[in-house]
Amino acid sequence: MHQKLRLGMIGGGQGAFIGGVHRIAAQLDNAYELVCGAFSSNAEKSKASGEMLGIAPERVYASYKELFEKEQQLPEAQRVQVISIVTPNHVHFEPAKMALESGFHVILDKPMTFSLEEALQLRDVQERSGMLFCLTHTYTGYPMVKEARQLVASGKLGQIRKVYVEYPQGWLSTFEEGGENKQASWRTDPKQSGIAGAMGDIGTHAFNLAEYVSGLAVTKINADINVVVDGRQLDDDGAALLKFDNGASGVLVATQVAAGEENNVRIRVYGEKGGLEWQQEDANTLQVKWLDRPNEIYRTGGGNYLSSYAQHNTRTPGGHPEGYLEAFANLYRNFALCVQARLKGEEPQPEWQDYPGIEDGVRGMAFIENVIASGQSNQKWTDFTI
Repeated sequence: MHQKLRLGMIGGGQGAFIGGVHRIAAQLDNAYELVCGAFSSNAEKSKASGEMLGIAPERVYASYKELFEKEQQLPEAQRVQVISIVTPNHVHFEPAKMALESGFHVILDKPMTFSLEEALQLRDVQERSGMLFCLTHTYTGYPMVKEARQLVASGKLGQIRKVYVEYPQGWLSTFEEGGENKQASWRTDPKQSGIAGAMGDIGTHAFNLAEYVSGLAVTKINADINVVVDGRQLDDDGAALLKFDNGASGVLVATQVAAGEENNVRIRVYGEKGGLEWQQEDANTLQVKWLDRPNEIYRTGGGNYLSSYAQHNTRTPGGHPEGYLEAFANLYRNFALCVQARLKGEEPQPEWQDYPGIEDGVRGMAFIENVIASGQSNQKWTDFTI
């Protein structure tokens, strides 16, 4: 890529965790230049954040509405091309909608919107706009997760029968939202987060990972949803039995009250002939288990025995750990490659197009609404509806 894409950011100002992660991901491959932003709903904080990031003062805006208005007035060669939205859930839909309608490509933090209704509306807007859209389900960016998906798709494991996925955290084991923890405050507030807590925050990652690796779609769900910590307004723990469209069954666990746990998201998939296992705490390793022969260990950087998808998303020689930031950057790089191909009138390679998109966002919001509804229902199984 010879010319950097001009990137704008909404949210992610001083004190925000995920904004910094997005900026690192965007910079890792030198594919983007951050040229503008509305970094906070507080104009002074947005200005201070822009100064800290070295953005020209006239392109640091007091609101995302001002950003779109002013950027559209700039010459095409100067105006922003890609908008990264890193706000709390309740400020996803409107800026994403406005960005697409303004002719800008969009990178949006998950979950896609505040509600399924908004997600369906945003899908319609994206389809009408023709602009490209990426949803940052980080874990799909890991090379060995991509290898797992390709291994399942190759049919080497046979028909998939069972999927286990879990995301345990412990950081909300106490009433963190009662203090100065900004992350806890908005993530547990139904006015900002939506109808789900843990299931919306990390359950959506587990759900996306299960469908991404297995290549299957959930059709039925049977959930148990809990609020463990006294005074908390949204779920902080839950589990769900799943049925997939090929008849396979699954188990999904997402909890933020598993004391001592950090972020070891883990998936296991089993077919007729074998299975596989991946976990974030050993992200460079994919275990492949066979019914009739010894198990195998696949490693990031393993060379030609890996699929083109894993190789394309591998950054360092074997034995050099690649983690969360690199996986996040793979999403940004693949999206940049597709935008650049669009600008050149070229067809992007299949490996470049392997990033979460609008349909993943819709299904993620459907998961939130279905899992919460199932948890509130006395019915054993409920249909997964969109």
